[in-house]
Amino acid sequence: MNSKNKVYIPLFLALAVALGIFIGSTLNYPKKNTVMLFNRNPQEAKIKKLIDYIQYDYVDKIDTDSLLDGTIRQILGKLDPHSVYIPASDHDDITERMSGEFVGIGVQFRMHEDTIAVIKVIPDGPSDRAGLKAGDRILVAENDTLYGKQRRNNYVIKTLKGKPNTKVNIEVYRKSENAYLNFTIKRGSVPIKSVDAAYMVNDSLGYIKVNRFAATTYKEFKKALDELITQNMKGLILDLRGNQGGFLGVATQMVDEFLEDDKLIVFTKNKGGRVDKSYATKKGDFEQGKVYVLIDENSASASEIVAGALQDNDKGTIVGRRSFGKGLVQQEMELGDGSAVRLTVSRYYTPTGRSIQKPYNGADKNQYYNDDFHERYLNGELQNRDSIKVADSLKFTTPKGKTVYGGGGIIPDVFVPIDTTAYFGTFYFGLMNDFVFDYVDNNRKELEQMTFEDFLKDFDKDERILNQYLSIIKTQNKGVIADKTYIKHYLKSLFAQFLYDDNAFNRVLNQNDRVLQRVRELEHQVDYVKQ
Repeated sequence: MNSKNKVYIPLFLALAVALGIFIGSTLNYPKKNTVMLFNRNPQEAKIKKLIDYIQYDYVDKIDTDSLLDGTIRQILGKLDPHSVYIPASDHDDITERMSGEFVGIGVQFRMHEDTIAVIKVIPDGPSDRAGLKAGDRILVAENDTLYGKQRRNNYVIKTLKGKPNTKVNIEVYRKSENAYLNFTIKRGSVPIKSVDAAYMVNDSLGYIKVNRFAATTYKEFKKALDELITQNMKGLILDLRGNQGGFLGVATQMVDEFLEDDKLIVFTKNKGGRVDKSYATKKGDFEQGKVYVLIDENSASASEIVAGALQDNDKGTIVGRRSFGKGLVQQEMELGDGSAVRLTVSRYYTPTGRSIQKPYNGADKNQYYNDDFHERYLNGELQNRDSIKVADSLKFTTPKGKTVYGGGGIIPDVFVPIDTTAYFGTFYFGLMNDFVFDYVDNNRKELEQMTFEDFLKDFDKDERILNQYLSIIKTQNKGVIADKTYIKHYLKSLFAQFLYDDNAFNRVLNQNDRVLQRVRELEHQVDYVKQ
């Protein structure tokens, strides 16, 4: 251990004890943005004096801001895995993502070699209206040369984003025309989609995939739901796999579309014993339809509220694997300097009274908690439903007599084991993205003439593109190459994304999805019984 580390450790411990007693408004934070926990008491004076001593009298120069950041993280680390510190440098990005939109020029881009290449232009966004196209290389923005330099993505984003209705002048190279073009783009609101896909699987079964529960998610979801209902949808697959949550209120709005009036959706309880309950209202537009909710080991928080509410009300079928197990509710509290803490303030319970929060106590609680996926795999839970550990003391019963369990995630009604072909063998995601971009970029005119229906039916039938890619990855010589059939299918999915959109990507990818195949089997059984 070097001497610098020796200096910092006792300081961290001292501040951790002091700040454990007090986190408040004495650190030169503006009063209007600070929660006043104490008012001129001995604890306040004590921590203020400590900071002053370190800042003015300590033998070495210390960055007290970074020292406090580390100390706050240590304190929150003693609480639970979901009480976290958000430094000022990250706060805007996190808030923006959860707001569902940002102000920018409306393009998806990637660094290709030493140049910013436009992958997609957001339909009807600022760049679309100005005339930018996929494949354009952004060379200059506001006289700042962006090519030929190792620019990080966040630097480019910062350059292209700005305040609403401000203008940015850019120069691009358009390969298809071998021309340099100049554009003036007025920045505007650009949506950050939380509904990745919405389409009809067959004549009666629809599909919606939601990646998080942001401020705009319910609006996106409702629009997709209404469009599918107009296409005579009788059953819905709601895909929440990998969805790690978001706003609780957005989750209850979504559930309300499926439950009859006055059905309990979820309730929360804080340490003072206050209970807040959320009930379904009259506005549900799919109360009579069949619902399948897809979950996996990465479905957490708001995703589990949706799955738990429907399962406990005997509505629909939960399909997949046991969910993550997060039953804690956080509230964001500002610290006055642009930073904030997201503090756990209550627990939530499903309608039958289940807490689905998995254990987080123990010496290495955070590491164990975050390594839970590996534990589940080693225990065989991801391959076999019988390996899921349940406790009889946490057994609950739904109104129709179905047994459900608390204590760690939502256990699905229909179990589908993990598809190991997607996890074993070398896959080269980054290399595949580069390959697809280059191929589309060099054959854009030809490929863009293909309708999506023709793409589904005819793309790479002779496997010429697949073999071209396989010949490239074989030269990497880094372990066992993943299953060829899976590579072929994922490669086609990526081409669909680059040529069309995320909806097309999911439609192609889902064609070989085992969980969706299981849902189709369940639908067939239902239809057979009706006949």
